Amino acid sequence: MRPRGGIAVLRELFAALPADYPAAVFVVTHLAPDSPSALPGILDRTSNMPVAAAWSGARIRVGTVLVAPPDLHLVLQADRVELVHGPRENRHRPSIDVLFRSAAVMFGPRVTGVVLSGMQDDGSAGLWAIKRRGGAAVVQDPADAEFQDMPQNAMDVVAVDAAVPVRDMPEVLMRLARTAVRDAPVPAPPSMEKEVQIVTANGTSPEDLDTLGQCVPLTCPECGGSLWELESGGPRYRCYNGHACSLTTLADEQAIHVEAALWAGLRRLEESERLAHRMAAHARSRGNDRSAAYRAEVAHTNARRRCDGC
Repeated sequence: MRPRGGIAVLRELFAALPADYPAAVFVVTHLAPDSPSALPGILDRTSNMPVAAAWSGARIRVGTVLVAPPDLHLVLQADRVELVHGPRENRHRPSIDVLFRSAAVMFGPRVTGVVLSGMQDDGSAGLWAIKRRGGAAVVQDPADAEFQDMPQNAMDVVAVDAAVPVRDMPEVLMRLARTAVRDAPVPAPPSMEKEVQIVTANGTSPEDLDTLGQCVPLTCPECGGSLWELESGGPRYRCYNGHACSLTTLADEQAIHVEAALWAGLRRLEESERLAHRMAAHARSRGNDRSAAYRAEVAHTNARRRCDGC
């Protein structure tokens, strides 16, 4: 069978889950921030459970599906949903990690986190939090996924309870949902609660971050602020503005910034070469041969530097 990804996987999954699925369901997908999402309507046409776009204050109800809207994190509270325009995680808002982490803090072993086909590794740290609190972790079999990164990266971080094709996932989820669990014997770790607060409060302080990890000589690709390295579900990084990223995402973002800086440097050198040529011509027109020679040498030096950088 040809691997599928994205909306097709979600449609297949919700078409197979029964109307009496004994859990509330929340969906986060990576969407363009500046356009409305048609996903709730698309899923509602095939789902046996009612599907709607999430809104702040929506009650958590068994047998319903709420979909995170574009450019807002979906955070779970004790009995309701909260949408926040908090700092992005792994370049995404909404972020799967944010949803999973808030669910782990609030509901502990009653949570099942599911990671489907997708690129990069959003969801891995959140799935780690769910397992840390006694919940269950399920991923799409990477061989069944159009994009293997997300399920494979999750498996690299977490000892998952099941890695199955989408066609087998409803049976796994029904079994887990019907399995009796006890409430977590201890509260969520303060560090996990703090990370949820960082998103809802839209930032934190260096002193708070010192309790989560160690400041390292690296800068946030989002805002340029200092980064703290966190070991929980990581290695991961977070800045005092709240942005968070995995080691992989940080490396990818740094590569993008390096290339942009190199192209900017080449453009500046080319502009400096042109300006030096114009200044040399202007000096010659005024009979100032010494200044003209100096400007011509500056142009030659910038041209050599530009070629060396090509």
